[in-house]
Amino acid sequence: MFASLAPARRRLAFFVLALVLVGVVAVVAAFVASRSTSDPVASVDQSVPGPVLLVPGFGGSTDALEVLASELRDDGRDATVVALPDGGVGDLTVQAQTLRDAVDAALTRTGATSVDVVGYSAGGVVARIWATDLGGAEQARRIVTLGSPHHGTQVAALAAQFVPDQCAAACQQLAPDSSVLTALNSGDETPEGPQWVSIWTELDQVVTPPNSAQLDGAIDIPVQSVCADSTVDHGNLPRDPLVAAMVSAQLDGNSTTQLGAADCSRLSS
Repeated sequence: MFASLAPARRRLAFFVLALVLVGVVAVVAAFVASRSTSDPVASVDQSVPGPVLLVPGFGGSTDALEVLASELRDDGRDATVVALPDGGVGDLTVQAQTLRDAVDAALTRTGATSVDVVGYSAGGVVARIWATDLGGAEQARRIVTLGSPHHGTQVAALAAQFVPDQCAAACQQLAPDSSVLTALNSGDETPEGPQWVSIWTELDQVVTPPNSAQLDGAIDIPVQSVCADSTVDHGNLPRDPLVAAMVSAQLDGNSTTQLGAADCSRLSS
């Protein structure tokens, strides 16, 4: 087709064709990129519960969560507390990678298709990083956070300002407007896939203000909205029988509003 053209016109035709091909490739690439970032994650089957992984808070102590894990095992659930690296005070993104590995191991061990994750305090932020950035939204059936500073805590901000040498990486990342929290909260706070639940106490003196634990798109449950007289504080969230009942209800797909006054009196600390 081009052989009959003069050399100058032939060169022009080739140049125009090359521009068209480049434009087509760019359009196709943009379309593929938009599909890969905008397609929703398929919701995990909510009817088939898998193993439960519990993620500790700042400092990485597993003692408190072992109490809750024991309660869940008594309910017939396979429950494991994740051991965090660096004593639970290091980079939250590295902790999220540890959670990813623990989830993969639990799925391989049990043959389940999904997991439930309970994140206490900073552990709830770790669970969100895993779900948002490491593919966790495709593996999690439910994610329950307990007293998690999703929008930061002034306690961490004050530590970073006045005693920076004692405010480790995770502490700095839990300050309001840290780069980690800004990135997590800049888009969808609860990515599609799992059902999200945030349980917190209005008497929290570690997560300040306490409503920093609210998570847009999650089932939001202050303990005092269920039992108005509850005095549970931040440190006792994973140990409190009432909170354990609330977590168990959410993992089973039951409403915590089914808890009545008698339950509050029996379970509240």
